[in-house]
Amino acid sequence: MNSILQHDLNNFENILEKTKQQGIDFLNNIENIPTSNTYSIDPKTVLNELGLGSIEALKEFNERLAPLIVSSPGPRYWGFVTGGSTPASIVGDWLASVYDQNTQSVTSQGGNSALIEFETINLLLQLLELPDSFLGGFVTGATMSNFTSLGVARQWFGKQSGKDFAKNGVSEPINILTATPHSSSIKCLSLLGIGSQNYTVVKTIEGNREALDIVDLEEKIKALNGKPFILISSAGTVNTADFDDFEAIATLKEKYNFWWHIDGAFGGFAAVSEKYKHYVKGWEGADSITIDCHKWLNVPYESAFYLIKKEHINLQIETFQNSNAPYLGNALENFNYLNVLPENSRRLRALPVWFSLKAYGKEGFRDLIEDSTALALHFGNALIENDFELLAPIRLNNVCFTLKGKHNQEKVSQFLSVLNDTGKVFMTPTVYQNRKGIRASFVNWRTTEDDVKVVIEEMREVLSKI
Repeated sequence: MNSILQHDLNNFENILEKTKQQGIDFLNNIENIPTSNTYSIDPKTVLNELGLGSIEALKEFNERLAPLIVSSPGPRYWGFVTGGSTPASIVGDWLASVYDQNTQSVTSQGGNSALIEFETINLLLQLLELPDSFLGGFVTGATMSNFTSLGVARQWFGKQSGKDFAKNGVSEPINILTATPHSSSIKCLSLLGIGSQNYTVVKTIEGNREALDIVDLEEKIKALNGKPFILISSAGTVNTADFDDFEAIATLKEKYNFWWHIDGAFGGFAAVSEKYKHYVKGWEGADSITIDCHKWLNVPYESAFYLIKKEHINLQIETFQNSNAPYLGNALENFNYLNVLPENSRRLRALPVWFSLKAYGKEGFRDLIEDSTALALHFGNALIENDFELLAPIRLNNVCFTLKGKHNQEKVSQFLSVLNDTGKVFMTPTVYQNRKGIRASFVNWRTTEDDVKVVIEEMREVLSKI
């Protein structure tokens, strides 16, 4: 064995102890760590010949690279839709690294850790009150979850005319209908050979809404003259957390032939709360659903899962089956993730989620969802009381707002840049109905009303200076 590796092996406990302490120090001080910084490095360093060993590498990391780290898992990182990591999820994530499984099989020699994934998906179905007619698995994020789901939808579309797109390629235009798709869905259309511009936009409901207009949707369906299509619908749009009418879509599905996909990356967790579950009523009729765990479930990146109806398992295998790893017999009884997902190498991503669900249960996540939405409303009210205005109603956990008055539109970008530079909070810019805006997303388990107070005071201070 290499001498440096041997030394690390002999010193393993000390290495892990130092690493653990560094992690604890970071988490205990996370409220004081900036949410943004301008620190930079020259990444063109020279690889040394002998190696430093873990302890020395940790020292160099702390000197050169650690200053790049921001408090994205902290209570005032409101940009994008970014969760933190609960204690239980970190336990699962650390153990996933230690155990280092390539999670594929449920019934074979060489490891059946996929049974943990099966159990975790079952727990998630219970959390979301979805039927076990869905089969699920873990991927890196919403992009790959959308990709997996829409990949099977593409295969379904081809089969409607007796074609196998997975084997022979896409040989005809695929009809896609959608109203306010997330950019990751559009990226997936490009990756799947459908084309990032080859979709038909459905009108949104009038009255400051991002949800699709059911009447216009049916008109566009009729214009297809009976041709099949794929519908991409939203459970929580990224700007205003708006939801499509799933009950109405389910009714349309009884009349027309289409694959129904729901992007519920964060909004799907509305199902956990009695207050907000009406938003997803009827979503069990979908063919596929995308949900992120590293958002509102507050587990470490990268963690998302897809849900696809079991009745489509053969289409899923036709899409992703390894050519040199054929499945035998019943696809569900002889299951292997190797044949139903893009990745041939898969971390045990289910473990942080399993620990989280077991540790906090339904009530824990119900409290998290409802606390987040309450904080969003609290922040929205504070904005109105100051020199800001909401661009849309607060439906769930996202707050879309801008500076008050048309004359301040030119100051929005400057305001946000200066605000983010303070390192006290991080939010993201957006454009909503042709107006420059700012988006704050409340998903982090650590965030409190005190954080809202800190941010509002900081916003007042920045606004007074520009």
